[in-house]
Amino acid sequence: MSTPLKSWFESEGRLLRLRLSRPKANLIDAAMIAALSAALGEHLGKPDLGGVLLDAEGPHFSFGASVEEHMPDQCAAMLKGLHTLILQMVESPVPILVAVRGQCLGGGLEVALAAHLMFVAPDAALGQPEMKLGVFAPAASCLLPELVGPARALDLLLSGRSITGGEAAAMGLAIRADDPEAAALAYFTEHLAAKSASSLRFAVRAARFDYAARVRAKLAEVERLYLDELMKTHDAVEGLEAFTGKRAAQWQHR
Repeated sequence: MSTPLKSWFESEGRLLRLRLSRPKANLIDAAMIAALSAALGEHLGKPDLGGVLLDAEGPHFSFGASVEEHMPDQCAAMLKGLHTLILQMVESPVPILVAVRGQCLGGGLEVALAAHLMFVAPDAALGQPEMKLGVFAPAASCLLPELVGPARALDLLLSGRSITGGEAAAMGLAIRADDPEAAALAYFTEHLAAKSASSLRFAVRAARFDYAARVRAKLAEVERLYLDELMKTHDAVEGLEAFTGKRAAQWQHR
């Protein structure tokens, strides 16, 4: 099986490049989560690191998490790994930039939301479609209200609809860019590369201190809600089984 993530350094070691490399879906499955978490764990402590840029091979950033790994026998391990990665990104003192093209859905969008700045193509499609499968998006339930406010967050979380990159930029979720990778690289070169890496870390910690603490506290409770309550309902399991079986879900509203 191919390596799910490519990593390398640019700008004389100041910029860590991470690239999801299982197109076209670039699923945020256990292997991808482990690779991302390992790369961040290995390199974020590098003293002169001034930034991280995460992007993806192929036309799409990510179709989301593996639905099979959401099944009751696997979802606890999957969520633990994903949420560890999300918190690793949210609490990173090194600025993480993400460049998004094409579809960025479900767990893929949750990973993108955990970064510090998102650069997005105008025609990209961003969404949390979990409700269509009878479940909810735990990490996005914590991140979206912080980033776009409760009303817009509820709309996206309850409807499961996708928005364009242009719409995401209009609501302050992302920076619109015709070429997101080039825009993110230009941002790093213009605004981060010449600055003190240690001072940047203090600035990031200061700006995200209360935000990171709120996300950490809420995510633990939301994960419990998902595993101990939601996954014991008929409809959550039915929705996932219907999706994998390529049939319409039969809701019993319980």
